[in-house]
Amino acid sequence: MSALKISGTKIVNELGEQVILRGAGLGGWMNMENFISGYPGCEHHIREALGDSIGKEKSELFFDKFLEFFFQEDDASFFKSLGLNCIRIAFNYRHFEDDMNPRVLKESGFKHLDRVIDLCSKHGIYTILDLHAVPGGQNTDWHSDHGSHVANFWNHKDFQDRVLWLWKELAVHYKGNKWIAGYNPLNEPTDSKHTRLVDFYNKVYKVIRAEDPDHSIFFDGNTFASDLSQFGDAHKNWENTGYSIHDYSTFGFPNSPEYVGEDDQKRRLKRSYEKKRAWMDERGLCVWNGEFGPVYARKPYEGEATDTINRVRYRVLEDQLSLYKSDGLSWSIWLYKDIGFQGMVYVSPETPYMTLFKDFLAKKHRLAVDAWGADDTAVKHIYQPLYDHIVEEIPDKYRQLYPAPVWKLSDRVGRISRNILVAEFLVKEWADHFLGKTNEEIEEIAKSFAFSSCLKREELNAVLSADAAS
Repeated sequence: MSALKISGTKIVNELGEQVILRGAGLGGWMNMENFISGYPGCEHHIREALGDSIGKEKSELFFDKFLEFFFQEDDASFFKSLGLNCIRIAFNYRHFEDDMNPRVLKESGFKHLDRVIDLCSKHGIYTILDLHAVPGGQNTDWHSDHGSHVANFWNHKDFQDRVLWLWKELAVHYKGNKWIAGYNPLNEPTDSKHTRLVDFYNKVYKVIRAEDPDHSIFFDGNTFASDLSQFGDAHKNWENTGYSIHDYSTFGFPNSPEYVGEDDQKRRLKRSYEKKRAWMDERGLCVWNGEFGPVYARKPYEGEATDTINRVRYRVLEDQLSLYKSDGLSWSIWLYKDIGFQGMVYVSPETPYMTLFKDFLAKKHRLAVDAWGADDTAVKHIYQPLYDHIVEEIPDKYRQLYPAPVWKLSDRVGRISRNILVAEFLVKEWADHFLGKTNEEIEEIAKSFAFSSCLKREELNAVLSADAAS
């Protein structure tokens, strides 16, 4: 094994040889997400609701066993067998600090994070630590676990100071661990003023470097890791630092034009990718693609069209990987494991969790209460009048609220009305599915997420493995 660092445009080992990191994000685990794990709304809502429904002891049993089973030795072994060499681990600040007891470290937060880092190192897999959710929320979406569409992290200095404190603790804890490829201090920020992000990065860089001078740092661009154009000359203050883009393509999602790989579509893929990395290329800096990847059709919802849709999605993925290979780009596809929408492996429909929630998951899909890859066909007629009302009453120039244009008006209407408002009415319903369950039954439900209970997305894994081998 060899410690990694950033040299110019490349990630290199201790001999100065380039290392290309190819891997996946371990999302939905230490930062649970609704489309990954099957609940509505935000993680802190369902944790509270489950405690209210079945009591603190049983609730904590479920979540601890969920964390235990979600990634184990079998997962690391399988991941390595594909030729992949890096996992980006998403985690939530709440594992390390309570809002009502700030700046008091919860050592329990390291229990599963250390375990998975050690498992990965045992199998020759590097890890990148990704702080995916922070106090107040660093972005406007559900995966920063704040329950709103307002990124209040940027509006409260104390929220920022608490994250600086947390990164100091993390840097102290992981200093010298050569299997950690780097720190990713803030996932997908959305700073509407485009200045506070760089100010924060300057601060967190100094805090980390004061404790850990060696690990690489990967800074996400603004507006969901899509834009670094406002960074100016900030990079001159930072050493051993790379810059993260998230290169999702609309071709890989529902309601997009069908992708057939024609020259114009390939040019659109390339243009979007090159625009995101332009600031780095102009300055000779290292680019890391921290997230990308299509979502996939599922037979319970898309029926006979499932295989046809997914063949198109794999083609999108292959053409993206071809672009990355030509640039020697390191990447981390989203996602390693989920309940069947995007993961390399996914929980079998026959497991206790999926059978327990089968009807509820179908209802969630029909109501389109998850933002990621939502199909609002069944409910569009309900929200269309609200959309039309806004268009009719509000002049266009006043409708362009940040994070436009990444969020279109329809995205904002959907996020606030469906993914926040309607979703919150489903939280207690999700939790009440556990009523009357014994400790043994609760453990079996959590065990549904174990590798032995999962199916493999063979076509996706074949594409990733082939790229890693070439």
